[in-house]
Amino acid sequence: MSVPDYMQCAEDHQTVLVVVQPVGIVPEDQFFKIYKRIASVSQVSIRDSQRLLYIRYRHHYLPENNEWGDFQTHRKVVGLISITTCNTAKEWPQTAERFHGQKEVYSSTLYDSRLLVFGLQGEIAEQQRTDVAFYSSFEDCSDVEKRVEDFVESIFIVLESKRLDRATDKSGDKIPLLCVPFEKKDFVGLDTDSRHYKKRCQGRMRKHVGDLCLQANMLQDALVHYHMSVELLRGVNDFLWLGAALEGLCSASVIFHYPGGTAGKTLGRKPSVSQPADAGKRHRPGAQEVLIDPGALTANGISADTSTEIGRAKNCLSPEDIIEKYKEAISYYGKYKNAGVIELEACVKAVRVLAIQKRAREASEFLQNAVYINLGQLSEEEKIQRYSILSELYELIGFHRKSAFFKRVAAMQCVAPTIPEPGWRACYKLLLETLPGYSLSLDPKDFSKGTHRGWAAVQMRLLHELVYASRRMGNPGLSVRHLSFLLQTMLDFLSDQEKKEVTQSLENYTSKCPGGMEVITLPDGLKLLPVPFTKLPIVKSVKLLNLPVSLRPHKVKGLLGQNMSSASPFIYSPIIMHRGEERCKKIDFQWVQGDVCEVQLMVYNPMPYELRVENMGLLTSGVEFESLPAALSLPAESGLYPVTLVGVPRTAGNITVNGYHTAVFGVTSDCMLEGLAGVKTSGCLVEVIPSLARLQLSTSLPRSAHTPQPMSKEELSSTVSVQLFNGETQQLTITLENIGSEDIESLEVASKTVTTKEKVFGDFLSWNLEEALPNLPLKSGQAMTLTVNIQVKLDFSGQENLLQDLNDDGISVTGLPISSPLRQVLKPRAETKPVSSESGKAEYSHIKTLEAVMTFKYSGGAGKVEGYYRELSLGVHVDVEPSVFFTRVSTLPATSTRQCHLLLDIFNPTEHELTVSAKNNQDLVLHASECQRMAIQVDKFDFESLPQPDQETARFTNPKQLEEERQHAQGCQINSKLGIFVLNCTHPSLRRNGEASVEGVLNQLVLEHLQLAPLQWDVLVNGKPCDCDVFVDCKVGEAVSLEVKLTNLSKNPVGPLALTVVPYQDYQNGVQNYDLEDAVTFIGSNTFYIETVKPKENSVCVGALLFLYTGDFYLNIKFQDDSAGRELPLAWFTLPSVHIRALDTPLQAGA
Repeated sequence: MSVPDYMQCAEDHQTVLVVVQPVGIVPEDQFFKIYKRIASVSQVSIRDSQRLLYIRYRHHYLPENNEWGDFQTHRKVVGLISITTCNTAKEWPQTAERFHGQKEVYSSTLYDSRLLVFGLQGEIAEQQRTDVAFYSSFEDCSDVEKRVEDFVESIFIVLESKRLDRATDKSGDKIPLLCVPFEKKDFVGLDTDSRHYKKRCQGRMRKHVGDLCLQANMLQDALVHYHMSVELLRGVNDFLWLGAALEGLCSASVIFHYPGGTAGKTLGRKPSVSQPADAGKRHRPGAQEVLIDPGALTANGISADTSTEIGRAKNCLSPEDIIEKYKEAISYYGKYKNAGVIELEACVKAVRVLAIQKRAREASEFLQNAVYINLGQLSEEEKIQRYSILSELYELIGFHRKSAFFKRVAAMQCVAPTIPEPGWRACYKLLLETLPGYSLSLDPKDFSKGTHRGWAAVQMRLLHELVYASRRMGNPGLSVRHLSFLLQTMLDFLSDQEKKEVTQSLENYTSKCPGGMEVITLPDGLKLLPVPFTKLPIVKSVKLLNLPVSLRPHKVKGLLGQNMSSASPFIYSPIIMHRGEERCKKIDFQWVQGDVCEVQLMVYNPMPYELRVENMGLLTSGVEFESLPAALSLPAESGLYPVTLVGVPRTAGNITVNGYHTAVFGVTSDCMLEGLAGVKTSGCLVEVIPSLARLQLSTSLPRSAHTPQPMSKEELSSTVSVQLFNGETQQLTITLENIGSEDIESLEVASKTVTTKEKVFGDFLSWNLEEALPNLPLKSGQAMTLTVNIQVKLDFSGQENLLQDLNDDGISVTGLPISSPLRQVLKPRAETKPVSSESGKAEYSHIKTLEAVMTFKYSGGAGKVEGYYRELSLGVHVDVEPSVFFTRVSTLPATSTRQCHLLLDIFNPTEHELTVSAKNNQDLVLHASECQRMAIQVDKFDFESLPQPDQETARFTNPKQLEEERQHAQGCQINSKLGIFVLNCTHPSLRRNGEASVEGVLNQLVLEHLQLAPLQWDVLVNGKPCDCDVFVDCKVGEAVSLEVKLTNLSKNPVGPLALTVVPYQDYQNGVQNYDLEDAVTFIGSNTFYIETVKPKENSVCVGALLFLYTGDFYLNIKFQDDSAGRELPLAWFTLPSVHIRALDTPLQAGA
């Protein structure tokens, strides 16, 4: 016997063997259909008996194996069922002859046989025969199972008769010697009458009877016979049959302990219904041993003498003893070279028993022994079968890696060089089955969790073999998938050289069959999942970027809460609801439909050479998104490298960035963020708002690198820079172009000065938006302009250190020009300043900086309906050079009480010649570094007429701020009256002009001098107003009317008041003559009385005087010293000086 049955198990010793074979030409599918129905009758309950007969069916069985039927009866073919097709009566004789020839093959062992004929009808088919059954077709054969049961019962009858015949003690009959095929030649010429020979015959027969009892389901009798056989055969050293007897004893004990069988789930038998009620309890290790009572045996079983011979010995082996007896039996088989198959099958049976007992280590010893059993020259197919079964048995006992090892050996055997047509498909299938044993899964997700499992070197070898096998199968797609898997999962274990080799192979394969993300389904149903290259390159962080500041949408403040909803009615809840993973968190900025959005990935290249990544883009969900793929080249082992992926959302809603896609080495990958380990992200869900208009800003002034603090460069769309003299005005033309697809429907412009060090007088930036608004709505591609005036008016006063230096140099302020150059004028003092004249010059260069930001709020499109707008910011940087300094300011009274002289000491700190002009005044030319005085006659100012803040504003405003606003208003009024104009006239190309402001140099005293008194006095002589620089002519001897008018511009009533008019003459030499009683006389009183004058009202007093002589007379109007007058400031009571010139009366003609 050369071909082992690897599927055998211990309970097969209890079965009878029936061969089912076709006769003639039978369709294979129909044959196996009938075969399965026959094989379903695996156990039959015998009528008139409580016993079961177990049947083992085979559709192929070597006749040479049948020759071992005497050695172990379950190897003997006792039944034959033939299946044939016969369509006509003419074919029947030939069919019957073939059936007879088939029976001849197993004639020496057959108990009974049956022929199932399909397709024959007519007289022959109507014949009633026990050994032949006729069916019209393969479909019309409903009683096949019933006929098989009848057939099995007939086999049982023969079996039972043989058992009784062999078991009954026939004294005087000579017991034949049972032999195995290779023994027959060895027993020729032996002494058959020797005691040794007889014992051998008895022992072998007892063992044979034990086999028959076991097949006839008489378990206890079989145990007794096996024990007797063991004792007999041990005494004569008949080791081969002793091993068989021990194996039979083990099989019977296994059947008793494990009624469910040892063949596993697929091949295991159902527990017999005739088993004792407690049989289920006995199969566990350590079950109670059973003793057979000889008196309980029937006469037709074993004679009383037989049982007496054994006595009360232990009949059923314990689970531990079963294994020991198996070891002993296998050791006896090992003594015979020709019993290799028997030894191998015994090892397999023992392993299945140990597997149930969960004794894996001992089972592995049996398997290790089975590996080295020599079965002679095996065919390649038999070798594959042997290694496959070894693999399954190792799997059965939990030795997964050992199982995988033999499975791989079987796979390699499928493509051995000696095979003319290597079975690469079978090799590939077996290799796939080895993967679990080496802790290798074809799902790449299993390699992204925790530490690596298994031996990487072995796993790489196996993956390489899968790649090679799939290539030899002619399936390059499989090769690409396995090679991609190898590169992705084993990258950390590949050497630099191996990385190069694997990637080169991958590129060769993908040139013929590009790799993708589709699932590959194998013919057996196994699905190979796609392998995304998440390590080529490795992504460490994903960050969604906000739009540039100029494109970011802003929500109108009044609409912020409209779309906000809360899942909880409570303002605060201590229960934190599950929000999902951090990467599903919503980001607090928005993207805009139709605008390019960016996602930044920090990646690095782990390969030892440059990595080219093609077609890298974003994977998103939620809205329609147009990804704009990028291609990048990462240097070898690059370290962290930023990569920005861009795309355009085409619809509004919430968009989720799920991952990215790449194309590396010809393999396209979809890498999902949820599958990436250790990736940092601040959230991947962002809201996309409806489309908004886009505006582009350009200016007439050059761009600047200056960034106004505290603004950042990103916050500004553009920055312009200009250098101006203090007081100069520059026009800036801003062009706004609609570069988007939506119309611009609204525009707002605002500015904010961001430098707070310098005080700016007046509006730094000013514009008229009404000029631009008529252009709205601004269509796509159209532009409009806005003119902005940049006016710089800083403090024109000279600092204290400058004044001190001017005084130290002895510079007078009397109007004399300074002829010394700047370096002498501004020489530093030795005790406090450095000696360097250049540093001294730099100290007084006084270049100051003004910075402001203009913001343009605009909106349009669907986003405007949702309440969104955009902002453009323009930074304005102005370097202000000094033009003139007012080093000293004072006032002198003018000839009129309503005017005064403002004295300005003006210093030119520039290197150019300046012309300073004021209203109603001569121009003043200042050379470089020259200081001169300018006197300007100005009308006094009525500051009370300036608009005052209402009470509500005054109550909630800082008093200091109110004072600053009041001073600013006063300064603006003064500047408008003065109109000081500075002109740079050094060179025509440098002609620049501006306005100088005295606002910052006016102190309180000067302001008081410039202020118009709240009490306004008007003096009229003969109806003509008088002032210091006006005189009135009158005639001697004629009455001169004198009228004094008081207008109360203060907030309180004034009076009563008394005024006295005193005339005098001024001799212009310091002598004044008040003794004029003879020259001037008053008509009436020289004292005027004024009653109380209410605010905004006036009072008029009228009197007259008479001049008796010619001359220049002056009237001094004095207030009488009373309490009402002393409460008010003296400046309020300044009356104009009255100058009257008395002339002779001309002589009348003829007088």
